[in-house]
Amino acid sequence: MASAALSVLSTQSLLFAAGLRPTPAQATAVSWILKDGMQHVGKLICSNLGARMDSEPKSWRILADVLYDLGTGLEVLSPMCPHLFLEVAGLGNFAKGMAVVAARATRLPIYSSFAKEGNLSDLFAKGEAISTVFNVVGLGAGIFLASTVCSSMQGKLVVGPVLSVLHVYSVIEEMRAAPVNTLNPQRTAMIVADFLKAGKISTPADLRYREDLLFTGRLIEDAGNVKVGRALREVVKPSKLQELKEIFPEEKFLLCPGSKWVDMVLENNATGEDALRGWLVAAYAAQIEKSSHVPSASALQEAYDKMNDVFSPFLSELQAKGWHTDRFLDGTGSRFAW
Repeated sequence: MASAALSVLSTQSLLFAAGLRPTPAQATAVSWILKDGMQHVGKLICSNLGARMDSEPKSWRILADVLYDLGTGLEVLSPMCPHLFLEVAGLGNFAKGMAVVAARATRLPIYSSFAKEGNLSDLFAKGEAISTVFNVVGLGAGIFLASTVCSSMQGKLVVGPVLSVLHVYSVIEEMRAAPVNTLNPQRTAMIVADFLKAGKISTPADLRYREDLLFTGRLIEDAGNVKVGRALREVVKPSKLQELKEIFPEEKFLLCPGSKWVDMVLENNATGEDALRGWLVAAYAAQIEKSSHVPSASALQEAYDKMNDVFSPFLSELQAKGWHTDRFLDGTGSRFAW
């Protein structure tokens, strides 16, 4: 009840800032539409993107803060366009609703990379406590700014972007420093590339600053230029499907070499280990083709034999370095059933 009353008062204050003089009943109606309605729409839309957030939690965490700052910025600007006040403020709440879902959904994958056996809840609680402390400090700083340099719209237009840039930069550095120990396409490609180039297994901490948080789907040449997740119908013609499957009949992946990249399609129940096997085969085949100029089919078979020779120690060391190989997070990538 108290929060609902505060919501009415906050909306009424926004409308006063826009030069309007609403009645309490009008403020209540606009509050529901603007705050609850638009924000919940944003939450519902963002909730459909959960699989993508599992695959790239750090990128989505950064996007969440960008969306939140965008929504806050629209609210700050709303008094400058009173004739579009409902649209601007509603869009701001829509962006903030998406941001809230994305921020909450990406916390667990990031926290779990720091967790030891059985202490995830404790780690989560401490993280929330630290976040609360900084939020309180931020509120104090905001109150001070609002009563001094930001008491005018000109002050808000100067200080607001500065605070937003500092906020997003801090989050980017925070996400870059956070190691994630689950396998997704980008991290798998970097692991394979390091193994083929230097014969070493990289830890999650080794890769954290090398992850591309903007272009997450980039191809890595040293890992065979593998692209995973395209629909099977886009990768191979039905007439050639049986032929591809017969190359590696016991495996849960299909490899289809193309002119620019190698498509890998996984079965529905494929794990991180299956993805690693397919990635190693593709990377070894690219090496063989580059050095010996042998046909693709022969290169794939030779690469498969080579992968089988090294995979057991490779997997054991990978798991010892802290990687979780029981699942492969390819976002909304397509898989197939055989």
